[in-house]
Amino acid sequence: MRALSTICLTVLLSGCSAIYNVSDVRPVVGTTSAVKVVPVTADNVLLANAMTPYQPLSLPPVFDQTATLQNSAVPRIAAYKPQTRPGPVATRLPPLQTPKPYRIGVGDVVLLATPNADSSLNEINGLLAAQNSRQGYTVQDDGAVAIPTVGRVMIAGMTLQEAQSALFQRLVTSQIDPTFNLEITDFNSQRVAVGGAVGTPQLEPITLTPLYLDEAITVAGGIAVEDPSYATVRLYRDGQVYQISANKLFAKNDIPRVLLQNGDRVFVESEYSEARAENYLRQELDLAKFQRDVLDEQRDIFQTRLSMDAVERDYVYVFGEVKNQGRWPLPFDRYASLADAMFEQGGISPVTGNPRRIYLLRKSRLQPGAPLEITAWSLDAQNTANLLLATELQLRPDDIVFVASQPVTNWNRLISQLTPSISILGTANGILD
Repeated sequence: MRALSTICLTVLLSGCSAIYNVSDVRPVVGTTSAVKVVPVTADNVLLANAMTPYQPLSLPPVFDQTATLQNSAVPRIAAYKPQTRPGPVATRLPPLQTPKPYRIGVGDVVLLATPNADSSLNEINGLLAAQNSRQGYTVQDDGAVAIPTVGRVMIAGMTLQEAQSALFQRLVTSQIDPTFNLEITDFNSQRVAVGGAVGTPQLEPITLTPLYLDEAITVAGGIAVEDPSYATVRLYRDGQVYQISANKLFAKNDIPRVLLQNGDRVFVESEYSEARAENYLRQELDLAKFQRDVLDEQRDIFQTRLSMDAVERDYVYVFGEVKNQGRWPLPFDRYASLADAMFEQGGISPVTGNPRRIYLLRKSRLQPGAPLEITAWSLDAQNTANLLLATELQLRPDDIVFVASQPVTNWNRLISQLTPSISILGTANGILD
């Protein structure tokens, strides 16, 4: 009977492939599909990224908008009409300030400009700028600009020179010719409100050129009263109120020019009324808050639709020996890499995963009647340094990330499936004996 048990066990082991099939990726050439396995190298990463062009989905425009009283449904501030002629007002000016370099902020739009239209960066810049209808890159809420093929670069709070240096370093790292000039095309992060008895009440941006009090009023259409002698200019800053008569402000005398800063509110009136000035300030704040509420509501609606999977998304699929298998959405406004997908899903299983067999499966465009062409980009991460290649290999919609199992894992799983059969043979052998 023991001989019979031995024969049965031999049959079981010889048919192990029928008990447990090892998952792996192998080259195949058939009539319906063809699989080609290509190792991931520094050169092949560039090839893989270039072979399948892809434009990441963009967030709705509402995420690039900031609360402003211009170009919106919010009514503009109306100028107050003069009522009485006040007497002379005491001059009270803010502490003197010297102009400082402009620092880029959230909402600003920057543009990479090349000096030579035939340069390689100009071609890249044209490709990047095509993503944005304004031909530039908006500094987003986290202070970064998202540039395809380069990634997110933090520039908020930097001067133009500092931001250009940061972009230069990133372009060098991305192996792109860094011959460019950085320009700010839209100044949206720093503004000054000018209202009251002026020609055109408005929000004025602070740009690379310092903005002074007299210039801000001139840009807003100047003093709009019959007799400027009785007009008073008030500046609201950090809870303080500063004032000067319009005649003194525009007269060429020894009074120093007042440099404006972000958040300043300038109000011109033809009579002294603290209540009117405070009402103007309150009205402007209420209108700005109303628009912020509208933007927040639109963003919340998008987030709700996103959570209900009612928004168009691009996905990749991760399975095999990773901690969390499943569908992973590609991010908005930027490229994701093979490393992003693996580590967002918990990374390779340290016990069962085989770092030498990491695959990125990608199908080629189908031709009518032609077999499905699949390229398996194979990454050997036994040398951990090769994982850096995973940070450069870009993902495309419907890619499949697969991590094979360790050989010992395959054996353990085989044994776990054979154990019940061996137990049955042992029991039968005992009965027959």
